[in-house]
Amino acid sequence: MELNTMISTMAAGMLRTCGIFALTLLGSLPLGMVVALLRKSRFSVVRVIIRVYISVIRGTPLMLQLLVWYFGPYYLFGMSIRGWRFPALIFGFIINYAAYFAEIYRGGIESIHVGQYEAAEVLGYTKTQTFMRIILPQVIKRIMPSVTNEVITLVKDTSLAFTLAYQEVFSLAKQISASQTSFLPFVIAGVFYFVANYVVAFAMERIEKAMDYYR
Repeated sequence: MELNTMISTMAAGMLRTCGIFALTLLGSLPLGMVVALLRKSRFSVVRVIIRVYISVIRGTPLMLQLLVWYFGPYYLFGMSIRGWRFPALIFGFIINYAAYFAEIYRGGIESIHVGQYEAAEVLGYTKTQTFMRIILPQVIKRIMPSVTNEVITLVKDTSLAFTLAYQEVFSLAKQISASQTSFLPFVIAGVFYFVANYVVAFAMERIEKAMDYYR
């Protein structure tokens, strides 16, 4: 395979990898906040369910979770999984990362002194107004380094899509390398992951600096 053909083939895989990354972030960031708030629910049943969910997700490999989401509907309910590969992949990634983001959010929320809630109540703020206008902006600033680490990890974890035989950049690199007996595809894939992580780190750093309220 010529170099140009190899690069063009892997470029398609890179786009698929970027798609997994973007869709996972779009789904897991807001879902993580919902899970974090449910984790602090006044209803004990809800808190227990959320704790179990987080414990299971963090205690099992993402690769295993992807296999469960893909094959589960067939083995449990006899459903056809034709066309289910990509939805299962995205769903698995979102559910996994939402659990991690939820714990990051929870840590940020609990770091806010209770006096700020009391002061907001004295000033006549509702609970929603207190959270959205006072608490959330501080939480976002405090959790940015941890969120950045998770986002960078997500870039690399997209390679686990090969578990479901999805043709992203790492899967293609393995296939081309095996067929051509060449290490070059892995080099190209490595460069892609490095550049992607550099861009993510740069963007997150810019966001963090923009939120540096104390300067």
